[in-house]
Amino acid sequence: MCSRYLGFILLVWFPGALHTQSAAQPCPAPSLVNGYFLPVKETYTHDSKLTYACESPLKPAVEGWWAWSVCQNGTWSPTPRCIEEKACIPPTIDNAKYTEASEGWYEEGDIIRITCDKGYEHKDNIATARCRYGTWVSLPTCEMSTKSCSAPPKAPHAVIVDQGYQEMFPEDEGVKYECEDGYSIEGSHNYTLFCLAGIWTEGPMCSKETGRGGGHGGSAEAGTVGGHSTSSGRVTQPAGGGAGGSRPDIGHGGSVEVVPGGGHITSSDPGTQPGSGGSSSTSANRPLFTSIEHCGKHPIVPNGVVVEEKPMYLKFKCQAFYKQVGEDTVVCFSDGSWSKVPVCQDAFCVLEPGYYDQSSKVSLAMYIKEGETKHIPCPWEDWSVAVHCSNRRITHTRCCRSYYHRMVTCT
Repeated sequence: MCSRYLGFILLVWFPGALHTQSAAQPCPAPSLVNGYFLPVKETYTHDSKLTYACESPLKPAVEGWWAWSVCQNGTWSPTPRCIEEKACIPPTIDNAKYTEASEGWYEEGDIIRITCDKGYEHKDNIATARCRYGTWVSLPTCEMSTKSCSAPPKAPHAVIVDQGYQEMFPEDEGVKYECEDGYSIEGSHNYTLFCLAGIWTEGPMCSKETGRGGGHGGSAEAGTVGGHSTSSGRVTQPAGGGAGGSRPDIGHGGSVEVVPGGGHITSSDPGTQPGSGGSSSTSANRPLFTSIEHCGKHPIVPNGVVVEEKPMYLKFKCQAFYKQVGEDTVVCFSDGSWSKVPVCQDAFCVLEPGYYDQSSKVSLAMYIKEGETKHIPCPWEDWSVAVHCSNRRITHTRCCRSYYHRMVTCT
């Protein structure tokens, strides 16, 4: 009697154990058309493994000419299956996703489009792949975007909170720093840095709450964390800086020197702050990145428009027939000034009305993009004058006959 009660109590206490045992169902022999497998049995216990191959010209629906499958609670995984030799199995592409085939493989001629994960971009602008004779042609690769940042900079007397370690941070993503006990930043114990165009924005450094200290004489100060540092005309990327190698600091003139924590301060040569109005920047009032709301009205870029607006930056794009010079990303500094805006330069030629050949005439002014060639018809069929725009200057041929878009005979 006691043993029966004890058994009932165990059933009540450990229902999960019985459920686990009942869930481990055996598998029947797989139905493999045009293929064979070993070992051959009528049923297979949970976790049993079998190997299979396919009759020529078929192949397994996985990589290789032979494959294996495991019995998982009554189901074979992956399902043993033979497919056409010209079919393609799903490709493996790091940091990307694409639409999966409903049957688990792709037929000859199928095209898939790859979407890179946030913070990554298509290498060489290749985003699609085609299945040809069992392999993928021009399989795309997703690489870290030049506007993403690597790991954020290390800060003295501070740690990053609410964020686990990762090697890549997408643009506009922020990390929160918190000062250790006994340290603060003007009464606060935390601050945030943002990834902006491949560079971490700058932030103050934690100092002792009992006093700022740091009495090193001259104009030295606690410094900043993040950003770039430059000296003697060179650009140096500190540890944990942005991706894409060395690049100029956004919107800061003059030369700078490195200070502890990966930040920088302006040297004795004051330099000039670019941007709307321009303000001088010295070691005593080094401006930091801040929200664009702080700068108020957006800067104007002639022949350019804002195509993206984020809390920490604006992104411009030049209109058609104009070429962009300078960074497309504009940020706001804590002194209320904007960083240097891009310039949209003319990138077109104007074809004035008149004769460009004895038999070819332009009645109205025509705009031609830089590097573009347009054809002005001549009186004879398949004959035209080729007009080309290069370095904002017009060059043209005489009336020529074209054959498959190539000029072959001229008058």
